[in-house]
Order: sequence, then C-alpha cells, then structure tokens
Amino acid sequence: MATSESLKNQLVKKENKPPKDPFKALVYSAGIKKRFEDMLDKQANGFITSLLNLKQDKLKCCDDFTVLGSALKAAALKLPIDPNLGFAWIIPFKNHGKLEAQFQIGYKGFIQMAQRSGQYKKLNVTEIYEGQLKSFNPLTEEIELDLDNIKSDAVIGYAAFFRLVNGFEKMVYWSKEKVTAHARRFSKSFGNGPWKTDFDAMAKKTVLKNMLSTWGILSIDMQEAVVSDNKIIKTSNDGVVEREDPLENDTEHAVDVEFKEDKPENKEDEFAGTPFEKTE
Repeated sequence: MATSESLKNQLVKKENKPPKDPFKALVYSAGIKKRFEDMLDKQANGFITSLLNLKQDKLKCCDDFTVLGSALKAAALKLPIDPNLGFAWIIPFKNHGKLEAQFQIGYKGFIQMAQRSGQYKKLNVTEIYEGQLKSFNPLTEEIELDLDNIKSDAVIGYAAFFRLVNGFEKMVYWSKEKVTAHARRFSKSFGNGPWKTDFDAMAKKTVLKNMLSTWGILSIDMQEAVVSDNKIIKTSNDGVVEREDPLENDTEHAVDVEFKEDKPENKEDEFAGTPFEKTE
C-alpha cells in the first residue's frame, strides 16, 4: 500500500516531468491562452485547435515562438489560419539554417479587413482568361472586357476594382507576366508554398494588396496587415514580440501549403456593380 510519502514523491516527479507537447503547454499557459481569448472571445478555442493541428503537421519542426508569433498576429487581425480557407497562412521556411514560421495573408483576408472598415462599397479581384481582355490603357487604366469570350483556361492577367462609399473608385490590371516579375523580385517565397500550390490566389492577393495599399483607405488593422504580411514574427514565452522581420533569401526549403480556392459554381452576379459585370 502506497504511503503518503511515496504518493508525494510520485506527484513531485509528475510535476517535474516535461510536458509531452511543449508547444501545447505554451499555448495553454495562462497568459497566452488569455490573450487569444481576449482577441477572439468565443472563437478562441476553435482558433487554438487549428493552431495545434498545424503545429503537429506542417509546422512540426518549426521554432515554437515564430509559430506563436504568427498565430497571435492572425488572432489580432481576426483572420482564421486554416489553410483550406485561404484567409491567412503560417508557413514553414528554413531561415539561416533554422526552420521558422512566416505569416502570410491571403487575398480573402485583405478583402475581409477592407469590408470591416465600412469604407468600401464594392471590392473585387478576378482572373482574366484568354479572350476576355479586349483592350487596356496603362495610363488611364481603362479596361475593356468581354467576360463571355473565354477562349481557353489560360489565365493572362488579374484585375481588381474598388468603389468607396464616398464615390471614389479605382481599377487596376496586371498581366500574368507582371505579377510573376513582381513576385520574383519581392517575394522570397516565390516558387514555393502557396505560390506553388495556388498561383492564382497569390497573384490576386498581390494585385489586390498593391491596389489597396496605394489607392485605398487603410484602417489601422489594414495598415498592420500590410506591414506584417510575409514577415517572421518571433515572440517570447509570454507572447511579447521580440522581432518581426522579412524572410531571408533561403527559399529552397519552403514547405508547400495545401490550399485550393473553392471556385463558385454560379458566377452570374459575382461582378454585379463593378466594371467587370456582364452586359447583354
């Protein structure tokens, strides 16, 4: 029969034993869990579940504190991190020989934050297929489209448009070649991660982000999103950001992210009220 002394010794050994999942212990520590709850309220548990699933899968070998930093940033922006949704991604990269997590926002994330601001009456971004583009003036940015004239499944470019509640509107068009050149120059992860698994989604994000950051009204959250996108965010064990920096030039070890955008079956009203709407 176990004595009180032996039971006490067993409890001490159990308390001193390191947790089986240090990252889970970190996330569920009182201070970190409360931060998620303060930012996400009732959605905190679902968000944490998504985070732990990612950490056990594609982020398994990533530095815990860069994964946590990206997760806290996504939570602050109220963007889900399930890669199947495409709002935001936490992506593993080898940076200076060490596997760290990078925070990336999808085009759906930028659209959602723009909608929250209440400043945008219309906002859209879309692929332009071969045959749809009739003319484009790069100076005035006037574009003429025939959305019914799709000659093939080949995407030749991407167009984005917004109209503010005050009436100001802007439209941009980037050819696929322009998007590719921009990504090669500015995205350290080009050719890997979502750029590899879903080029069109990343291309639309690139065009939309450039248009909004150049011509749009940026809320505080939107400004934070633009600044934090494509950054490695490392925190301390209490969630305080220690550093936030762009990914270095080591992209050959980028890990693919499984994200496929759901294509809407009915596109009849997708462009209603924008320059892209179909005309009889």
